[in-house]
Amino acid sequence: MTDDTGADFDVDRWRDELESKRREKDEFFADHPQSPIPPEEREEFDGLEYFEPNPDYRVSATVEVHDDPEPVSMETTADREMRYLRVATLRFSLEPDDDELASGEFELAAYQQEGTREGALFVPFRDKTTGQQTYRGGRYMELEADRSLETGDEIGLDFNLAYTPFCAYSETFDCPLPPEENWLEVVIPAGERFE
Repeated sequence: MTDDTGADFDVDRWRDELESKRREKDEFFADHPQSPIPPEEREEFDGLEYFEPNPDYRVSATVEVHDDPEPVSMETTADREMRYLRVATLRFSLEPDDDELASGEFELAAYQQEGTREGALFVPFRDKTTGQQTYRGGRYMELEADRSLETGDEIGLDFNLAYTPFCAYSETFDCPLPPEENWLEVVIPAGERFE
């Protein structure tokens, strides 16, 4: 099997690596002092919930870099605002094997906090699972760029890595909410669940 970039893609290896990451995260949530699970609830914690790994939601996105990024104010779960810069737009196709799931062309904005132009791209989003099978405040992805991105570059977008923000587990965290431009009008049954 090949991925969207034409490179060989080993589905079994990808699935094993994903399951390993999920086990590590469960251990962190259960035992680590910085876990978002309140200490009094950790004994009862028996792991996060996930959609089944699905390679259909591992896609290649075409990058449009914004040379003069616009500031975006994101509301937070604590009724504050956080400022980010919209540094790129990611365009991608979804073509799931399941005929009941929507396919088509989509886009998501990628952000960085003001004052940082290096490091991961922050991609908060909502989809048609939000508030039903996933956290009502949306989910996040962080994309590591191994080089400076230029318009026309391709970057991997794996919704199986979409995660629930810490504020879903404890009110001590204040999390940005995905802006409306990142609300996908489609079901993304991949990544973390939260019911």
